[in-house]
Amino acid sequence: LASTSLAVAVAGLFAAAAAAETSGKASDCAAAGAVAGRFLGECRTREASLDSSVVGKAVHEHAASQAAVTENPFTNRTFYVNPSYAASLDNSIITATGQIRATLQEMKDVPSAYWLDRKAKILGNGTRTMEGILADSAAKSPPHLVVFIVYDLPNRDCHAKASNGEICCTYQASGRCDYLAPGNCSEGLAEYKSEYIDEIVSVLKRYAGNVPIVLVIEPDSLPNLVTNKADPRCGNRATMEAYKRGITYAIESIAAAVPQVPMYLDAGHGGWLGWRNNMDAFVPLIHELGIAKHLRGFATNVAGYQSLGMMCPKYDWCLDRPHRNASCCLDPCNLLNQWNPSNNEANYALHLKKAMGEGITGFLPHVIIDTGRNGVAGMREDCSNWCNIRGAGVGLKPTTETVDPRLIDAYFWLKTPGESDGCSETLPDGTKCPRFDSDCASVDSLGTRTGEPPAPEAGDWFDFQVKMLAENANMSQA
Repeated sequence: LASTSLAVAVAGLFAAAAAAETSGKASDCAAAGAVAGRFLGECRTREASLDSSVVGKAVHEHAASQAAVTENPFTNRTFYVNPSYAASLDNSIITATGQIRATLQEMKDVPSAYWLDRKAKILGNGTRTMEGILADSAAKSPPHLVVFIVYDLPNRDCHAKASNGEICCTYQASGRCDYLAPGNCSEGLAEYKSEYIDEIVSVLKRYAGNVPIVLVIEPDSLPNLVTNKADPRCGNRATMEAYKRGITYAIESIAAAVPQVPMYLDAGHGGWLGWRNNMDAFVPLIHELGIAKHLRGFATNVAGYQSLGMMCPKYDWCLDRPHRNASCCLDPCNLLNQWNPSNNEANYALHLKKAMGEGITGFLPHVIIDTGRNGVAGMREDCSNWCNIRGAGVGLKPTTETVDPRLIDAYFWLKTPGESDGCSETLPDGTKCPRFDSDCASVDSLGTRTGEPPAPEAGDWFDFQVKMLAENANMSQA
């Protein structure tokens, strides 16, 4: 074999093997084996004339290309700071004083993710759209890494008492989703694919070759299918089809168009899926969808308040009572006494790695953790409360200096600190909130005590909250 044809043959062999692994079909595997056998046979019969350095070079170059795909995408990057977020902070800085004002000023320079929670946020100019943000990043030298949250599935937020989603499997006359309607969500999925994911892909194809991009895929969706099937809004056929088929389409479409863009699938948090029985249901769901091969790993604590904590030697280290006094076993949510080994997000990352590695051959996921609002531990009376939590503080600034860089790629502000989780029953202007969720009236939620202002709708700027987050900030590692 000539040098060029040999290199091509090696590349072909790898391609055949990859195709067989992707399809899982016996015929493809047999074909890959035939290619391998023919290639090796030719090598053996003509090894006297082969230049082994050519083979080595071809194999090395293939390995190098594969390694590039699996590197930590956050390493040696400047992270994008959205000027629109800085402008929102300016509105609060005007009326702040003292240390709170100084912390808010510091927060203006902290990178955070941008949520694509409406179709209107994809195209357009300015830094309140995906397209505009990528254009702004591309103009920098070098371009800055941008993190986007893909978040607009049909029947989104199925377990919330008042959904804030915009795409529905079946629309009510009011324009909101009818979660109990029968069907397979074919129309909702068609809208999600053509008007949302396909538009995102078109923008990614224009910028991914120049701008480093990271995507977090559909927070809360699959965790809801694991733990909330008893809720008919989550467990009915339409919602389940929407989530499974929608996520599969999103991940496969993005991977096919821009394979260099790493994706982290939402995995809830340790206080949600950390129990072994929940993880035992989550792993086969990921396996069923066939998406693991396209993922860099998982994002945890997205928009959550779970403690980051320290990492133990093993994921279930703290379940052994002699270890309970270890610093990595601090348990502000009292999860260990409920036989949940994921007492913090660092140990939850260990749990994900072990469970996924054992349940899906060849899958060794990496993790990113949202530290936007988990700077304080133990501030809740009930850790199942999630809406505008009183006493919270911003957490560690985005960094790759994690407790275990081999597993945890980065801490990042995935939820934008200062944006409301949901509205109080009465809005700041005195009117009734049309999307009020009773969880936002929990004992831990802002707006439920005398002297606290009501919370605005989800995603709107909450001045009182961001000042509280700044007052309780813990942005630097000890």
